[in-house]
Amino acid sequence: MSYVIAVAGKGGTGKTTFSAISVSWLVRNTGKAVLAVDADSNANLDLALGTRAEKTIGSIREYLTDNIKNLPAGMSKETWVEMLLQQALVEEKGFDLVSMGRPEGPGCYCYLNNIFRRYLDIMTGNYDYVVMDNEAGMEHLSRRTTTGVNVMFISSDPSVRGVETALRIRDLARELKLNIARMALVVTRVRNGLPDNLRSIAEGANLEIAGAVPDDDTVRDYDEAGKALSELPESSPARRAVEEILAAHVKTGSGGG
Repeated sequence: MSYVIAVAGKGGTGKTTFSAISVSWLVRNTGKAVLAVDADSNANLDLALGTRAEKTIGSIREYLTDNIKNLPAGMSKETWVEMLLQQALVEEKGFDLVSMGRPEGPGCYCYLNNIFRRYLDIMTGNYDYVVMDNEAGMEHLSRRTTTGVNVMFISSDPSVRGVETALRIRDLARELKLNIARMALVVTRVRNGLPDNLRSIAEGANLEIAGAVPDDDTVRDYDEAGKALSELPESSPARRAVEEILAAHVKTGSGGG
């Protein structure tokens, strides 16, 4: 069974940076098969990992919706869909990546979405570790039917509004009855450690605090230069902080047990 790490939070809170460092850390420290899933409609996890997703699940879904009647002779719909979806998988040294792309438009996607659910469950089950970079709405997490999430890190900026947003994301996950074993707060871009007032808000709402990630000029430099965030140097304060959080909260050694 896969060990699934989900990263959620509103835009601009560093969740893609956290996800990219997580993938790199798992590749280096486990030697196991790792799948990165970009489930944010504003997809850029591929760039953060130093690769490029030419196709997304969303673009393939649109193509299938427009061409579902042009089924190749002798091929079932399910086989055709799964063959096209396989083309969205980016294979890199140490990890694979699939990008979900934007949410569906106004058309009817019920049949395709059922196939997508089954395909994603099968595909992610082939990996020891899965890292999912999600948007705040967690649309794609809500579609997972057979595999739960071991830990979801909820990313927030160092503000009261940011932590309150993180709490709403936690509550949304509960309302959706998502199969998430553990949820924990990560406050990013802090300057002098986690502020006491933000700690009090989280603790008062019974939201576990995984840790804080310092503001890091190296991350900005890499972003501006278009360099992969997964390749941040060991001297990067953000990389060190994220890796400490992962070491404390993620099970390694036996793969996805």
